[in-house]
Amino acid sequence: MNDAFFKKVENKTGVKMEQLLALANAFQHADLNDEETLKKLVRQVAQAAGKPVTKEMEEKITKAVSSKGDKIDYQTLSNMINKK
Repeated sequence: MNDAFFKKVENKTGVKMEQLLALANAFQHADLNDEETLKKLVRQVAQAAGKPVTKEMEEKITKAVSSKGDKIDYQTLSNMINKK
């Protein structure tokens, strides 16, 4: 892995390389058609981003992701969580 790249990402996002790799692995192996799996991913992204997510927001994000199928990624979820 390119340590300089991960250092830049860590500095910009505040998310450690280990967390990023764990999230990437979780997304890679996730069944995005399973609602409980999606909710778990939402909670993991929120935790990594240091943002609280209400149950209502979790439901809204889960529905949005479900409608997109397998075209969702960490950045999309992160953007949804960071919206006010």
